[in-house]
Amino acid sequence: MAVLITFNADHSATLGLLSFGIFAVLSGLALALLSSRPLGAGVQRSIFIGQGILTVLAGLVALIWPSAGLGFFLFLLSAWAALTGFLELYAGLRTRGRHAASRDWLFVGGLTVILAVVVLVVPPDLQQQFSGQNGVSGVLSTSIIVVGCLGAYGAIAAVYLVIAGLSLKWAPAEVAAAEAGSTDAAPTEAAPTEAVQDGNPS
Repeated sequence: MAVLITFNADHSATLGLLSFGIFAVLSGLALALLSSRPLGAGVQRSIFIGQGILTVLAGLVALIWPSAGLGFFLFLLSAWAALTGFLELYAGLRTRGRHAASRDWLFVGGLTVILAVVVLVVPPDLQQQFSGQNGVSGVLSTSIIVVGCLGAYGAIAAVYLVIAGLSLKWAPAEVAAAEAGSTDAAPTEAAPTEAVQDGNPS
């Protein structure tokens, strides 16, 4: 989604709906189908499966009506971001300090809520003329700002989640290595004490 928006000069509501729709359907399906095994039974699994279903539905709506206009795009994007963002924030707060991914859920949930706030704050009828260097001029509109923010959201979330995923993948191996190192060092530390008790300082 970030690549599609960044390298496309057309930042219209239609592009926003199409790029969001593709992203939402694919990521929502992955989230709904792959959450069961790592999370197990419980509230967290229900939260993320529900989040995945909401995301897929929002994506399908965007793909079915890609020419519905700017107002429809703003409503759909802000509603999706608010609902799924608060769900992920709740999951992170509920498991803070007790789940390895709680910090990541807090970050991505907060980022998604910020996206919803930005979409709601930008005036829907914004049309501002601007002129740049070398006589370049144009119009800054609501669709340009919101679609650009959607692309930035996708880029930040993608980079963060790759780093977070690799950190979680490598964390168990690092913990096991640390525990093995401390176990190997324990007899060495105890040996001098036993030698002194036997009266043999060597």
